[in-house]
Amino acid sequence: MHQRSISTPVPPTNDEALSRHHRDPEPWVWWKHGVVYQIYPRSFLDTDGDGIGDLAGITEKLPYLANLGVDAIWLSPFYPSPMVDFGYDVADYCDVDPLFGTLEDFDRLVAAAHEVGLKVIVDFVPNHTSDQHPWFAEARTSRNNPKRDWYVWRDAKPDGGLPNNWQAYFGGPMWSWDETTRQYYLHSFLPQQPDLNWHNSEVRAAMFDALRFWMARGVDGFRVDVINQVMKARSLADNPPNPVRNPRIKDMGDYAAQLHVNDQGHADLKYLIQEFRSVVDDYPGGERVVVGEIHEDDLGVWASYYGENGGGLHLPFNFGLLESSRAHWQPDELRAHVAGIESASVGKGWPNYVLGNHDEHRVSTRVGEAQARVAMMMLLTLRGTPTLYYGDEIGMVNVPISPELARDPWGLRVPGMELGRDPERTPMQWTPGRNAGFTYGPEPWLPLATDCATVNVEKESSDPRSMLSLTRALLRMRRREPALHRGSYDPIEVDKDGCFAFVRAYGQRRFLVALNMRSSTVVLRLPGRGSGAVALSTVASESVGRLVDCSAINLQPDEGLVISLAEITSSR
Repeated sequence: MHQRSISTPVPPTNDEALSRHHRDPEPWVWWKHGVVYQIYPRSFLDTDGDGIGDLAGITEKLPYLANLGVDAIWLSPFYPSPMVDFGYDVADYCDVDPLFGTLEDFDRLVAAAHEVGLKVIVDFVPNHTSDQHPWFAEARTSRNNPKRDWYVWRDAKPDGGLPNNWQAYFGGPMWSWDETTRQYYLHSFLPQQPDLNWHNSEVRAAMFDALRFWMARGVDGFRVDVINQVMKARSLADNPPNPVRNPRIKDMGDYAAQLHVNDQGHADLKYLIQEFRSVVDDYPGGERVVVGEIHEDDLGVWASYYGENGGGLHLPFNFGLLESSRAHWQPDELRAHVAGIESASVGKGWPNYVLGNHDEHRVSTRVGEAQARVAMMMLLTLRGTPTLYYGDEIGMVNVPISPELARDPWGLRVPGMELGRDPERTPMQWTPGRNAGFTYGPEPWLPLATDCATVNVEKESSDPRSMLSLTRALLRMRRREPALHRGSYDPIEVDKDGCFAFVRAYGQRRFLVALNMRSSTVVLRLPGRGSGAVALSTVASESVGRLVDCSAINLQPDEGLVISLAEITSSR
């Protein structure tokens, strides 16, 4: 007969001591157990004084990222582009825009990243090209050009109207008139971003060759832009009206007035993703990841992008937490979302979570600076792959952009709806010095935050209470503890409104995560959960090591705790 004996140790104080608690027999899968860090190249570090970040700047800061504790970097587009949509209008899939450097600079970046143990994921934009891409320049010369069918063209209706009622994501109809060939062409976003026709086998072959080009240069994966939009219904039938608008989604005018059943999520998409995966999986040289940008509220549909038998996306991005604002930063909503992700992904694939990116307001602005610390703890302790957005590790906030300095085409094209993404794309804040250490040039491409003299890497590196120190501590803990990067997830029904709690466990190691989402002190009562020691607090570093009885956990205002629970061992 086996009996359970319980002890309550204070967590070891160094990684070597902690390592004795586990000998992980399972192979390390980097994209499952690592943390991804998104870099918006224009805004990371400028090394040539033009006010725009570049690849050399990213290379220079790789030691910082390795020390931070992330495992991979994801680079937003750096390809040659007219920059109408800041790189998401690609004019050449196999080169680097001179703004960011050269292919040699990219090669140096990849080599240096691998040298310090970082994987490199690059953005891939398959839905559309720039209207300056040579393919489109050829396609629009005549209706008989060999590249014509690489894009989507249609005649006007007999009455001269548009081919259908589809509305572009960035406002206005999804069709623009080409005077030379007297037909309309399709564009899901800006008129300068014509959609590729992925039903055409030559398009698929050319784009897959572009994937191979970057894999040959050493990239470890691809983040695929708006992948659910690349296949449209061949019929180009009208979209039906949307009877109910989701109040938590930005009002996007006519776009939100439709159900997008014919211009995205086409049934043939699963076969295309399978083909995409086979191209990546079959390329020699290691395990690579395919991450897909999927905006999908129906978690069943979202989970279907994992595919069957491993033939879908490794990680269809889960954007549920990006909707979190202070009004919706509620434990019951978060608990329900995580439960939904856990349920939907069972037997499908590995969960993932994102709290910030280049398209959404910064988390510190959405939920407040105090709760942003709680959010960071939640992100880095949930089961699944987390993605950090540059600057969130130091608590950067949205920067108000005056109309005369606005740059984002979405905001400029759909005025009055606060859709501009400039506020969350401002330069990284490195030092308290001139231009926050981002550029030695006259000024950066977007204004800096007014708090950059205090909210920056240099200042926060020496402050044990800073957001940066908290993020580093969380990343270190997550990396060394299998319970946090691969363990089970057990939600806890709490007795206190305003708290979200769960347990992560692997082998004999268990961690209780308790998050107070209110600005008042609470006593969280979890009878039957035993006791443990504080491994990390979002507000009180001196409390680390303090013994805690889980029947009465004192949580300070806006405090998150990671508690190392008593180990359960077996003996005769």
